[in-house]
Amino acid sequence: MDPSPHHPAASRSTGRSPVLRMEWHDLCFLHWPVPPPALQRTLPRGVQLDTRAGQAYLGVVPFRMEGVAPLHVPDVPGLSAFPELNLRTYVTVNGEPGVWFYSLDVTQPLAAALARTFFHLPYRHSRMWVDRQGGVTRYASELLAPGTPGGGRFAGAYHPTGAPLTVGSDSLEAWLTDRLNLFSADRAGRVYRGRIEHRAWPLRRALTQVRVNTLAEPLGLTLTGEPHALHAERLDVRAHWLERVL
Repeated sequence: MDPSPHHPAASRSTGRSPVLRMEWHDLCFLHWPVPPPALQRTLPRGVQLDTRAGQAYLGVVPFRMEGVAPLHVPDVPGLSAFPELNLRTYVTVNGEPGVWFYSLDVTQPLAAALARTFFHLPYRHSRMWVDRQGGVTRYASELLAPGTPGGGRFAGAYHPTGAPLTVGSDSLEAWLTDRLNLFSADRAGRVYRGRIEHRAWPLRRALTQVRVNTLAEPLGLTLTGEPHALHAERLDVRAHWLERVL
């Protein structure tokens, strides 16, 4: 697949060249509506919760990473492929929409340490198990942090269903997925933006079964009920270095 971006929003790039490449495989967007005040108070100054029709959303996103490496550098065995599970919401900074991550769980401790250091993202080392058979993905994750109460377990299954979606720019599906910025903050509270480039999401509806999900417990929230679920088979992505915005 040609990873060159043709996403309409890619024109917002600063002109700097991307520095990282990666592939996202077998990804499922699981979203639950949550009260906006419960999330706004968790965000640093200058980061505004983004809502749709007055509703905020928390997303749990399991997938597999492959081909993770600096641009034009070969894959590194043991470091370029691993599962990832993240907990996220949606924000704006200086009027730009993007993603805010509460946690990103991976099996690779070195990848987690590098991402925490260079991207100020809350990566965590977890024990994870992923299996896909007959189009059904079974996914489980448990945080490897002795003494950490809750907030680190997920187990479920999902599979795509139906035809590929034609997603309108004003749809909920676009609002939840069409985000080409991530925002993060360092320990001093300085806020950064990281841009990504990719083609439009190849989305389908997903059927899901979530058996365990404690990821939102550190926020004082429990995610229950049937999530809004979307599946993407594969997406080739390029990422830029962070830029300080606040």
